[in-house]
Order: sequence, then structure tokens, then C-alpha cells
Amino acid sequence: MRAASRRSRPWGWAEPQPLVLVAAAAAPAGARAAASASARRCFPGRRYAGERSSRRWRRHQGPQALLRVEIHTNEKEVTEKEVTLHLLPGEQLLCEASTVLKYVQEDSCQHGVYGRLVCTDFKIAFLGDDESALDNDETQFKNKVIGENDITLHCVDQIYGVFDEKKKTLFGQLKKYPEKLIIHCKDLRVFQFCLRYTKEEEVKRIVSGIIHHTQAPKLLKRLFLFSYATAAQNNTVTDPKNHTVMFDTLKDWCWELERTKGNMKYKAVSVNEGYKVCERLPAYFVVPTPLPEENVQRFQGHGIPIWCWSCHNGSALLKMSALPKEQDDGILQIQKSFLDGIYKTIHRPPYEVVKTEDLSSNFLSLQEIQTAYSKFKQLFLIDNSTEFWDTDIKWFSLLESSSWLDIIRRCLKKAIEITECMEAQNMNVLLLEENASDLCCLISSLVQLMMDPHCRTRIGFQSLIQKEWVMGGHCFLDRCNHLRQNDKEEVPVFLLFLDCVWQLVHQHPPAFEFTETYLTVLSDSLYIPIFSTFFFNSPHQKDTNMGREGQDTQSKPLNLLTVWDWSVQFEPKAQTLLKNPLYVEKPKLDKGQRKGMRFKLCLQAQNFSPTESTKERAVMHQRQLSLPLTQSKSSPKRGFFREETDHLIKNLLGKRISKLINSSDELQDNFREFYDSWHSKSTDYHGLLLPHIEGPEIKVWAQRYLRWIPEAQILGGGQVATMSKLLEMMEEVQSLQEKIDERHHSQQAPQAEGPCLLRNSARLSSLFPFALLQRHSSKPVLPTSGWKALGDEDDLAKREDEFVDLGDV
Repeated sequence: MRAASRRSRPWGWAEPQPLVLVAAAAAPAGARAAASASARRCFPGRRYAGERSSRRWRRHQGPQALLRVEIHTNEKEVTEKEVTLHLLPGEQLLCEASTVLKYVQEDSCQHGVYGRLVCTDFKIAFLGDDESALDNDETQFKNKVIGENDITLHCVDQIYGVFDEKKKTLFGQLKKYPEKLIIHCKDLRVFQFCLRYTKEEEVKRIVSGIIHHTQAPKLLKRLFLFSYATAAQNNTVTDPKNHTVMFDTLKDWCWELERTKGNMKYKAVSVNEGYKVCERLPAYFVVPTPLPEENVQRFQGHGIPIWCWSCHNGSALLKMSALPKEQDDGILQIQKSFLDGIYKTIHRPPYEVVKTEDLSSNFLSLQEIQTAYSKFKQLFLIDNSTEFWDTDIKWFSLLESSSWLDIIRRCLKKAIEITECMEAQNMNVLLLEENASDLCCLISSLVQLMMDPHCRTRIGFQSLIQKEWVMGGHCFLDRCNHLRQNDKEEVPVFLLFLDCVWQLVHQHPPAFEFTETYLTVLSDSLYIPIFSTFFFNSPHQKDTNMGREGQDTQSKPLNLLTVWDWSVQFEPKAQTLLKNPLYVEKPKLDKGQRKGMRFKLCLQAQNFSPTESTKERAVMHQRQLSLPLTQSKSSPKRGFFREETDHLIKNLLGKRISKLINSSDELQDNFREFYDSWHSKSTDYHGLLLPHIEGPEIKVWAQRYLRWIPEAQILGGGQVATMSKLLEMMEEVQSLQEKIDERHHSQQAPQAEGPCLLRNSARLSSLFPFALLQRHSSKPVLPTSGWKALGDEDDLAKREDEFVDLGDV
């Protein structure tokens, strides 16, 4: 599955290696000397951090060989490096602990970095002299709000403590405090802190504080969002280039109707101004023109077809929340009559035929999504290298049993089915759901992304999320469990949407103005409580709480930031990584033939084939991130895990993934014809865009899920190397175009600007730009087939550290 899995072992690797906790590596000066001496007394003849360790010694240590180094310190010897704690406006320090050891995973060993562990009302932060940080002269992809060792309180998923080598979940009041603290984050980072050398009272204070402020239920008004907005209301930054449509005014909805040509059959209404009709709906929305506004008030917005988007052929996508379930026969009859009247306004054959998609009963359930993601994320919350290699051999089995990729495929399939109804059959489609705020948001957004090229621009995509998710009433507060009040309500519907979008971006990169890095940082922003975008259940809840807070601050309304102002999080140089340099803009024919020629050159750049070695590693990386369809090559006869490999392939090719292999056979005739017909033609990046949904085409979003695992990185390979080659070729094409223009005395063509960090990709990781924050292992990555040329396993174990030319392998 992964870049450095069984198909690509690092040179010199023989079997899963034990963890060696070398606490003295980054301890204070006096502590390091004491630790080194103590360790040598207990384990004579062994080497430690800063010395070259024997490969043979590391190989023959069993999993139980855990080296503990007791550090004897006193106040005179410990001279910790003081690191300043940077607090945001309104942020307050709650508790802290000194002499905390943070483990830094490197290859098969764990080294420690000493520092302070602090907890504020915004984040958990570790302040230490991190030796893994990059040099100052090397460009970094930094977040200005969240540091590398910062965890927002909302980003904490689970907290574990280690008691006598046993790992236990921590919650509530503790009778005994752990010697080691492990924090699993919702962005899939794993932090491990050793508290063995921390004062007992500080351990109690920091552990209790972290558990309370991350696990205990909260009140909405106690969110850091309000503290920050109150303290920073005069210092808010606005990006003048940000033209995201917020859909909080009637004008915005009228603009969208005009853009999509939907104003002929639909109208924007203000009947819900002040939220006097329904607190679930936005103040303004769009309904069919024949629909009387008094009908909207009848059942508090339930049962009303709300317009989402109109197609070029006149068909439209609508959504409706179901009427309340009643047991009384009289009320049921009233509801039936009401729905019949509503249905007649949008179903008028032969002009407008409506197809209803009941997503509550005929599609996924929220429970399925929650269960699948709970299993799926465990594949990436890796505590150490041993755990990584232990799960590697059964990776495909675990991946399939989670059903997360299958759920993504089903969502894309449903969106394609609706697209076929609108595009090929000119039918209106009405999405039905209990509150029309979960799966309706997901499917309607995917349909628009596939059919409307405007939604594939960055501004268009942000406007789409504002319209369908924020104003559509998606319960971000509950679905992200920001208040920790009900774990059963925590369902990653929006993350599922971003994963589906990533599949489209990955399969059709020139069609999107934004990159996968943009999607990744957007998913991270779900847990940063200085932005209002993802911290309310409805526009009514947001406006109400802003109003109350405004009365407390001299009647001034709070100025809450939106996540779309990316300058708050990233410097301009870092923001270049959010924009796709290979995006194919729509050619303007009236600008002359030169524009059209440049457009063709950009298209040709997409089909550029990188060098064979880079291509081989990139293809290998892709194979490991999806479930295989068939066995492409026979497994090597010789290998470290021949029996396990054979067993794995039997499982993969068995019945357990038959539903993925044969999924295309289940498609309806109309759908199948529409799907195959589109994929048989050349792709128009400014027209309809459909994804491949066969089993192996749905892949794991490697950049998001694997970025914190060093073993999963391909140094100087993967898509980063491919992108770098493409940018080099595009610059060369632009240079030639300039010379041609100069000969014809015409205006010079503007040169394409690629991210400066990609200019030299030799030392970049396949999980760039996030892996750039770590120092990489210098050991190369090899496919399994390369082991035969290097000799037997025993030979590798006996070799000394040396340079090996792998160019011909």
C-alpha cells in the first residue's frame, strides 16, 4: 500500500525493527552525560544516539528489547532552552509542565526532545529545541496560526496514557497518572510525551488540564472563537482578492440564479428574514416561481423544494427536507395533500419531469459513514515504526474491511447517476433527506462540481461550500463534535465530501484551479476555532450568537473571520502551493490564435512522461494506495514474506473484494451507456467531468492520511517529481514561445510561475509540502524486485554503512 511498504524496503532493512528510546539524545547537557553513563553500565558495548549503531545488533534485538535510559537530573544541571510561547489575541495559558520529553520518530528509533508542555484555552503546545526543524534558509510551508508542535483543543481525538507498558484511554478524573502521554489528533498526527522526568504535581496539573479541556462537554459561548473575535476585532485581516460569494444576502442568490440561467423558473425569496419561519434555513434561498410564499411557512420550511443549481439545458437540482413523521391520520392526510400540491409545481410533463432521490432510505446512512471512518483512520494513527510494519502485511485487508473507499465510490456513483438524469434525460432531480443538511449537501455539491466548471475554480469551489454547506445548514458543530456533547453525532460528512473531491482532482488535475494541498489544509481548518465557517450548525445559530456578543461589546457586532481568507494562515509564498500551476484556463477565442496555441501547449504538458525511474516509483506508489483489480504480475519467488504475500493475494483476489471488482456490472443500462460514452471521448476540462469509479481507481488520499508517517514517504519521488518535471517543461515551452513572439515583434507571453519549492525536487518527499517539516532518512526506497540484485537477507545485515549506487537497480 504505502511508499515504503513490502514492495519498497529501505536499504539495509531486514525485518520490523525494535524501538530504541534514546532519551539522552536531546536532554540537557548534564542529564545527557548521566544518561549515557547509566545506559553503558546497564548495557555495555551498545551504541547510542550520536554514534553509529551496528545493523547486525539492531536486527537481532527482539520486539521486547526496549532500552530505557533513566535520567538523573538536578536543578543545577538542567538548563532548558527557553522558548517563547506565542499567544493569539484572547488566548490564555491554563497549565504547563516542564522537563517533558517529546518523542521524535526517525526510522526505527525514537529520539527525544526536551521542553515544556503547555495547555491554553486554544491549543496544546510543546516548546522545545526541536532538532528535526529545517534550516532557516530553507523555505517552509508554515501555518501562521498553528505551529508544528501545536494541537488545537478541537483537533484532539483520543488521549491515551501508558501505565507499566500498558496503553489505556484517559478520561474523567484519574486516580493514577501515566508515565507517558499519547495524543491522537483528528488530522491524524500522533504526539507522544514522556512524563517520567517531570515533577509529580506538574504531571497531575497538565494531564488533568488536557483531559478536561479536550474531553469535557463545552458550551457554545465558551468556544475560543468568541474570545479571539472579541480581542482581535480591530486587528482582523481581509483579503481584497477574496471574492467568495457568501450567500448571506438576497443579491448573492439573484447573482447565482443569473449565472446559471435559473432565473426563468426560480425566484429568490426573503420570507425567512429574521429566521421567523425556520431556524434551520438561511435568511434567503430560492424556490420554484409558481410556489406561493405562504406555503414555505406552513410546515416551517419542511417539504419545500429548495433550488440548488440549474443546468444549461434547463433541468435543475433541488433538495427537500422531509415532513415530520406523524401518527395521527388527520395530520398525515394534510401532509399528503400539501406534498401533492408541491409536487405539481415542479412536475409538469412533458416540460418538467421530476425524479426523486430519497437519500435517507435508499442510500448511505450516517452510521455507516461513522463506522467506516472510525476503522479507516486507525490505519494511519501509528504510534511507532514497529506498529507500522506490523500492519503493513495486512494493509489491503484492513483497508477493505473499513469500507471507506467503497463509500467514496458509492457517493461518486450516485452523483453520476443524478448527472445522467439532468444531462442526458433533461430531468429535474429532487434530493430528499430528513433535514436536507447531510447527504443532500454532499451529493448536490458533487453534482455541481462535475457539471459546472465554475465550481472547479478556487473562488467557485469556496462559494459552492458556502451555498450548499454553510448556508445549507450542515451541522458542523455537531458533526465535528466541537462541543464534545454527543459522540454519536460526530460523522465526517464534510471530510467524505473532500475525499470525493480529491478523487476528481487526482484523476483530472488540469480541470481544477486548486491543488490537493488546498484540500488538505481546508480539512485541517475544520479544527481551528478562529474561523466561524465550520463552527456553527446553521446561519441562525451564528447570527444569534454574534448578536448577543455584540450587546456585550458596546453594541458592536463581532467580526468573525472566515476560513476563505487564507492570508490569516499562510504567507503569499506558501499560498502559491494552493493554486494549481497546471490548471487549464478556458481559452478566449477572441484574443487571437496565439492564446489557443498556448492552451494546446498546456494540454500537451499534461501528457508529459517523466523519466522511467521516477515513473516506476510513482506508479508503484499509486498501486499501493488502492485496492487492486487483478494480479498484474506474479509475486517474486524469493522474498522476506513469501507465505504472507501468497496469503494476502489470495484474500485480495477472493470474494471479499468481489463487490468492488464487479461493481460496474451493477450499473443500470442508461447509466452504463452514459458513463462509458463519456469516458470513451477526449476530456473537455471546461465541460462535464466524470470520475472513474471502478475499484482500483478509487485511491487513498495519501497526502492527507500519510503525511505524518516517515516510512510512507518516497524521497524525491511520487507526484512531486512529476509535477516538477511538468513545470520545467512548461517553462521551456513558454521560453520558446517568447522567442517566437519576439521574432514576430508581438507582445511577450507571460511566463508561468510555478511554486518555488518545486524547482528542486531532488530532496522533497512524495508527501510534500507537509513532510518538508521533517528531516528525511537518506536511505533510498527500492521496489521488492530490487532485492535480488542486492543479495540475500543475511548479506545485507552484515554490511557496514556505505554508499551503494542504485542507479541500475
